[in-house]
Amino acid sequence: QLQLVESGGGLVQPGGSLTLSCAASGFTLSTYTMGWFRQAPGKEREGVACISSNNGSTWSPDSVKGRFTISRDNAKNTVYLQMNSLKPEDTAVYYCAADHSATVQAMCILQWGDYWGQGTLVTVSE
Repeated sequence: QLQLVESGGGLVQPGGSLTLSCAASGFTLSTYTMGWFRQAPGKEREGVACISSNNGSTWSPDSVKGRFTISRDNAKNTVYLQMNSLKPEDTAVYYCAADHSATVQAMCILQWGDYWGQGTLVTVSE
């Protein structure tokens, strides 16, 4: 069964850090463009970080650039999202996705994805 499972969400204070993990099963994510997306209450889903399968190139919107870092460990079949300097507006359900052919920009901006995880909740609050 092809599956993506996110973990690492939780409650964090403003200014804090959190690392999300996304583990793939049933397929090898090394050949896929991988991405992290989020959906805040009452808002549309948006891409926050995407990473290519071949050269490690990444893309992130200005809202998180310099604070969020996406990385992948193909040996562990896992992709990560390191989030620093978190703000209350980062509160959302975070999803990971895999796409077999998208560029990092297409995946993040157009939200392409062949497989999607169920999401993990991140709450930034005092």
